[in-house]
Amino acid sequence: MYMKEVVVKNEIGLHARPATFFIQTANKYKSSIWIEKDERRVNAKSLLGVLSLGIVGGTTVKLFADGSDENEAISGLIKMIHDGLFE
Repeated sequence: MYMKEVVVKNEIGLHARPATFFIQTANKYKSSIWIEKDERRVNAKSLLGVLSLGIVGGTTVKLFADGSDENEAISGLIKMIHDGLFE
């Protein structure tokens, strides 16, 4: 299992549109992927799960991946977050 922390930099955070892009990217990977905020972990490939965390700009989250492409999955998702989630 691979884990990294990242700060969500876009102002609005992971609301519906950026969350959709986030889970679409997560679904490109074979690994199981989770996102955690305040010790609440959800499936990063689930729109309802990601939205339920209420992630706003400036929030630190942890990304976990377990599988054959876990490093690439975390790196790809972190790059997406650093790039502002297409906002």
